[in-house]
Formats: sequence, structure tokens, C-alpha cells
Amino acid sequence: MTAPPVDRALLADGSVVALRELGPADADALLALHRGLPPDDRYLRFFGASPRLLDDFVARLTSPDEPGHVVLGAFAAGVLVGAASYALLGGDTAEVALVVAHDRQSHGVGTLMLEHLVSLARARGVRRFRADVLTANAKMLRVFADLGLTWTSTAECGEVRVDLGLDPGERYLEAVADRELAADVASLRAVLAPSSVVVVGAGRKRSSVGNAVLYNLVFGGYPGTLYAVNPHTDQVLGVASHRSVADLPQAPDLAVVCVPADAVPQVAEDCGRRGVKALVVITSGVDRDLLLDVVRRHGMRLVGPNCVGVSGTDPDVRMNATFMAGRLTAGDIGVVTQSGGVAIAVVERLRALGLGTTELVSTGDKYDVSGNDLLLWWERDERTRAVVLYLESFGNPRKFSRLARRVAARKPVLAVRAASSEAGQRAAASHTASTATPAVTRDALFRQAGVTAVDGVAELVEVLAALHATPLPAGRRVAVLSNAGGLGVLAADACARHGLTVADLGVDTVDAVRALLPGTASAHNPVDTTAAVDERTFGHCLDLVAADPAVDAVIAVTVPTAVADPAGGVHRTAKTVLAVSGDQDASVSLTADGIAVYADPARAATVLAALAERGEWLRRPAPELPEPSGTDLAEARAVVAGQEGWLSPDRVVRLLKAFGLPVLGGALVRDAESAVAAQRSFDAPVALKAVADDLLHKSEGGGVLLDLAGEDAVTRGFEALRDRFGDRLTGVFVQPMARRGRELLVGVVTDPQFGPLVVTGLGGVDTDLLDDRAAALAPLSEADLDDLLHGFRAAPKVFRDHDEAVVRDVLRRVSRLAELLPEVAELDLNPLVLTEDDVIAVDARVRVAPAEPVDPFLRRLRDPRRTP
Repeated sequence: MTAPPVDRALLADGSVVALRELGPADADALLALHRGLPPDDRYLRFFGASPRLLDDFVARLTSPDEPGHVVLGAFAAGVLVGAASYALLGGDTAEVALVVAHDRQSHGVGTLMLEHLVSLARARGVRRFRADVLTANAKMLRVFADLGLTWTSTAECGEVRVDLGLDPGERYLEAVADRELAADVASLRAVLAPSSVVVVGAGRKRSSVGNAVLYNLVFGGYPGTLYAVNPHTDQVLGVASHRSVADLPQAPDLAVVCVPADAVPQVAEDCGRRGVKALVVITSGVDRDLLLDVVRRHGMRLVGPNCVGVSGTDPDVRMNATFMAGRLTAGDIGVVTQSGGVAIAVVERLRALGLGTTELVSTGDKYDVSGNDLLLWWERDERTRAVVLYLESFGNPRKFSRLARRVAARKPVLAVRAASSEAGQRAAASHTASTATPAVTRDALFRQAGVTAVDGVAELVEVLAALHATPLPAGRRVAVLSNAGGLGVLAADACARHGLTVADLGVDTVDAVRALLPGTASAHNPVDTTAAVDERTFGHCLDLVAADPAVDAVIAVTVPTAVADPAGGVHRTAKTVLAVSGDQDASVSLTADGIAVYADPARAATVLAALAERGEWLRRPAPELPEPSGTDLAEARAVVAGQEGWLSPDRVVRLLKAFGLPVLGGALVRDAESAVAAQRSFDAPVALKAVADDLLHKSEGGGVLLDLAGEDAVTRGFEALRDRFGDRLTGVFVQPMARRGRELLVGVVTDPQFGPLVVTGLGGVDTDLLDDRAAALAPLSEADLDDLLHGFRAAPKVFRDHDEAVVRDVLRRVSRLAELLPEVAELDLNPLVLTEDDVIAVDARVRVAPAEPVDPFLRRLRDPRRTP
């Protein structure tokens, strides 16, 4: 029998528990748990007053095959510390019960088990829990109240009947995220703010990695208790050295492991037995399964392996547990990166600007601690004013999106794009799937989560320099002010390329600027002050253009001449000001008052566009997910039940109509006589579309015949398709001819980790040739719908003559379909014909595949051996 999956999760105090379904072999452990309860707890800690509940627990364990009986257990260091269970009462309602060991109460064990039980039950069709709780059992009632789910209670005869709805709304997801934040921060204190550290493998040679880590800790001024483990000496760099972790006088919070790969699992075992709370494994090439088994058994957190280390610059911590060269500069930027090289490059470039980090975490192979953990750590850390991410992979991108959105609402989150190459992209079966490249999906994730994505470390630092002290622009209208006309024109051109608008200055502004400048100057945007203008006059001009109501930001471009150098006139205003210095060697620098100065106008425009995008994201309304009317989920589920592969055209029509989508109907026929009968029933010219094995792109494959009217034409058409495809032909779909109009594409492709990606753009037979599409991850908010409607290049022209509201409704319904039916792996509406005020899907294809329900927001620690 396959062992049930085990989830590791954090309690409120940061300790780790393991959760799994219990079976018959766990009956003795459950009885021991109950016997260990004080008398009052035996009565009160169960939901319900009946002493039968323990018997019910054991009965459910000993009848594992009986449907509707589930028992979930929580283990700490291998000992059962809690159990939660539900049993179906009928329909979609189940009775729930819960018990927690006395010494583990009020640590969050019960709440955590309930969250997992809710997720498990929901995946198996349960929609409501019921419990009878003693009125005196205030703790249990408070657990229900704080859970975040919708609940009702009715008191009677000393008991309270609680009915709990299991559908996860926004309030519940936020409550889960808040609990996860508190638990994660508690657990990461051993990693980022340890009171004691041991370096295992602290060599005496300065060239050894262990020596470098210990050196950085010692000479970086780490104020906590510091140990070394090296069996060949009694001290390294003045730090007392011990033969093994077992010989340490106390259990340190953190162990930095720098021993050969084959020795790492045993060192980790020694650390676990000694009570070490967290490991940072610098070594590469470690046996993953051996290391993870040790970490899980002892409830430790793990950074790495194959990493540079971790650091923190808080004055109370001052911990540099890395082997990077040089001292770390304290600052307000949190950095997490999978690449040690990127970590070093970021630190060095920030140092050159006078900027620094709060914490730096090199996750390496990322067996446990990940970017999601660090987002939780930094979300409410007031010292950290910006977050930097370099992620080569996403363990749980949907949770990342939610966490990043919460952090980005408080402070900038920047990510260096990685793995953008499409060289490994598979041959796509549908037009939508051809769009869903890794880069498109990742960029959609970043955009919707409010993450500022950059291409490389250089651009990262350029954007950080502007964010350091520059206000965000209120819009995309830019004024360019320059003492070198050519550079001003280049700046204006760069703004246009990045979606910024060169503002039309008001008459009063133009007149005021003209009055300050020589007659040869240009007072219109881009403003050319001429090379002879001094810094005082240049500064006055900057004030005038920045004060213009039509201007959101100013790019001030200067070059020194033999006559004057106006760079000193560039200063902060109430609006965004970026500077360009034509004689600057570094790509970016900072002035004394925090203005970012760039060597190239194009770089300033790139950064200003990034700032404008962040400002726009912050102004977006809170996500709303309106429920489209006229949907029949039961019918939709019946259509896809038991299906696999591409659905037949008649099933596609049924599925789309179940979600209220406007789809052109038709008749699936097997012979010419039936095709003729269908044409007569439509009383209009028809299209014949071949349904044949491996025929996906019907028009390209010669499988579409149009404008057929009358018995002879339809018969000849059917026979032509039968001759063309032979035994591959399984049927012909007969449809009435649709009205002509603008042809669009709307589609979905579902990624097992990222979820459904919704795509829209120009459609028809040239859709792949034009490649003009926008993409966003479902579920779609109204702001996401705006992005899809306006994100492809031809959108302004399309919706100049057509009503975008009807397409918005289609996108909303398609998003909901993809969200509620994870079995839908691909969906193509192409063409979606848009007339002046109406829209209809003329052709549609849907592929379904088995899909295991996944709860991406469940509180559990990363496991690289399985998907989220």
C-alpha cells in the first residue's frame, strides 16, 4: 500500500510538525494521545460532548476503506500531538472532530490541522463542516471564529452547533496568509537572527570556504555566541573549536555546514540530535533525499545546499555567514537569489552606489527555504524598503503571486528575469499553447503580482537607484529638459519606445521657459536650453516644466561644455526627476540628494517606464472577481467527466454554453445525408469542418469548406472531405455561416504549477503569423481584464469600432471556466468574430486531461520532491 503523503508545516512558534492521514497502524498512537490528556481536556478538547468521539476516531482508522471517513494527524519529532477527523453526514456535509495534546494547545496545532482538513475535504467534494461544541469550550469556538471561513452558530442545551462553509473566500485566504507570516517569521529567526552560530568544517587555511565563513562572522562583528567544529585543532581565528557538534557546550540556533558532500547528511544528523534549529549548507553535490530526510525528522529549517550563505546587517545581528569577499554594506534592500554569482554582483553594485542590504539569502538548490519564505519575512519588516529576487524556478508560483502582491503593496519588489530562452519550448498543439512560453507565463505572473521585472543585474541596480528616493510618477507624461538638443531628442525617442508620452507643455509654461532662455533655444518639449545656460537658469526651467499640469515626470539631460555645466541645477521636485549626464562613466550614480543619474538617455527612459508601471499597479483597484451569470457548473462537469484528449465539437458547444459563452452551434454528422439535413434545418449556407484524427488546425489542414448551400453543394463537400482524410475522418461538423467581422483569439492553456493562462489577441488564419497577443493568469480581476483587452498591439484599432464590453464578458467567463474546471488543459476560441456590438465563437477546441486538485495556498513547507 502506498504511504500517505506527508506535509511539513510551521506552528505559530516556528516549530515544525508533520501532517498526514492516519491509518490502522496509528490507532495505538491515537489512544496514547487521548490517555495523555487531563480529565477536563478529554471532555473539552473534542468537538462535541459525547464520549463516543474517541471511539469514532479509532473506528475511522480501522475502517480506512469506508467512504467519507478521514483522520488527519499532526506529529512533532515523530510523536502524535493532534488529530482531526471528518465523517460524512450526507450530501456535501460532514461532522468534524479535533483533539490536541495538552502541552501543544494554544500553539496553533488545531488551526493548522483544520486548514489541512478543510483543504482535503474540499478536494473530495465536501462543502460544509458541522460540529457540536460544548458551550464551556471557548477555545474551540475561538478557533472557528478566527479561522476566516464563513460560519454560523446556534446554542442549545449547553452546546453550540457550528456550521462552517468550506469555500475559501478572500477573508479566509488572507487569514491563512497572516498565520503563515507569523509562523514563518518565527522559524526564520534561527536563520536570519540567530543568537548563536556554529561553523562546521571551519578550516585553518584561509583558502577554505569554512575559514572564509568564520572569518566573515568574526571580523564582521557578529555579537552572538560563535563556535567552530574542526577535529584537528582547538581554535580557528580565535574561536574555540570542537571535535563535533555533539561536543558543543550548547545547541546553537544555526549551523553553517562547509564539509565535503558525502559528510553533510551525518553532520545534519548530529545537528538535529544536538537541537540545532536551522542549517545553512554551503556544500554542493549533496544527496538530496538523505539530507531532506534528516532535516524533516528533526524539524530543522534548511538554506541551500550549494549556496553562498546568509547575512543580516541589523545592528543587533551583524551576521555575515557567507564566503563573499569584503564587508557587507548595511542598507534597506532585502536580497534573495538562487545564484551565488548574482548575489555577489548585486552586493558589489549596490556598494558602489552607497546602498546596502538588510538581509541577503543565497538559496542555492532551494531544498527548503525559498523566495516565498523571504517574502513573508520582509513583508512587515520596516527596515526593508525594497526586495530583490533572482528565482530560476518557482516551487509554488500561485502562492508566490499572492505573497508578492501583499509585499508589493507595501514596498517595491524587483525580480531579475531568468531562464527566458524559448529554445526548449515544446511544439504547441494549439494557437494558445504556442503563446504560453515560460517567459510569457512568468512575466504575466510578475505583472499581476506587482513585481518589477528587469533584465539583468545592471538594470536592477538602475531601477533601485531611482526607487531609493524618487517619488513615483502619477502617469506616463514626460518632459525632457536638456542643454544638448541631440541627447534630448534621443531621450524623447526612448520615452516613446517604452510607452511613455512626450507631454505637450501648456502655453504659460512655454512662455515662461522662453523668457528665461536665449532666442536660439527651444521652449517646446523636448526643451533645448542651449549649451550656454548656467545651472541656476537650468534649475528654474526644471521647476517650470515640472510644475506644468500636463507633466508627470522630467528627464533632465546635461553635458558639460567650456561655457557652462548645468548639472548642478538638477534638483528634486514634487514630481519624478531622473537625470542623464553625458560625461558619466558609470551606468548610474546618485547625487547627494538622492537623484538617480544615468549615463544614457535610453537607460533613464527604461527606468522611468518601470516606475510608471509600479505607480499604475499601486493605483489599480482591489482585485474583484465578479461571478458571471447564467453558468451551469453541473452541466459543464458532466461534459468533461470521463473525457481525455480533444473533445468532440458537440461536446465543446455544450461546455461553452454551460458557461454562457456565445458559441455558434452546429450538428456533428457521419454521412452526407445527415449533412444535407442539417443544412436544411439551418435554412442558410453552411460551413463543413472535418473532425479527423490529428487534425487540429482545420483551415491549414484543408478541413474547412465554406458557403455551401443546397443539397448538391453540401453532398460534394462532404465527399471531398471524406476523400481527403479517408479513415482518419470521424465526422463532419456542420455550422451555419457566421456574420463577417473582426476576428479575435481567446484561449486558455493550463500549467500544472502556474495554473491557467488566458490569452487574447488577433485571431483567424493569420493568428500565428501576426503573433499579437496579451496574456494573464486566471483568475482574472477587472484590472487583469483591462490588461488583456488593451495589451495587444492592435487593440486600439479593434475597439475603436467595436464594443469591448462583449469581449470582456467572454474573457470573464473563460477565466471562470478555467478556474473551476482544472481538467481543461487547452481551450481555443478562434476565430471569435466581433461585429459592431456582438461577438460569437465560430470555431472552438477544448482539450481535457486528468487533473489532481491542488491547493496552492495551503500552509506547508517546500518539498522539492513533489509539486505544490
